[in-house]
Amino acid sequence: MPTSFLEIVELPNGEFALRRVDDDRAPLVRITFSREAREMLKDNDLAVAKAMITAGIEAVGAMTNEFDIEEEDENEHMPRTIH
Repeated sequence: MPTSFLEIVELPNGEFALRRVDDDRAPLVRITFSREAREMLKDNDLAVAKAMITAGIEAVGAMTNEFDIEEEDENEHMPRTIH
């Protein structure tokens, strides 16, 4: 499968979505926060959506050994792979 770039966007209905930059089809992932959750998160809803998507990608990568997008190296002695 060819490499494609992904982006996180906020949709007009307030959902956050992960989609391929070069693809107009339906997003790969959608995240919807309830009104109550948005109130609790204040202006941090995008940061939480990004963390949720990152965790999902890392989980898939751990299962398939294809992805590694660690933002911080917890062990400086270990090599860090960035794809």
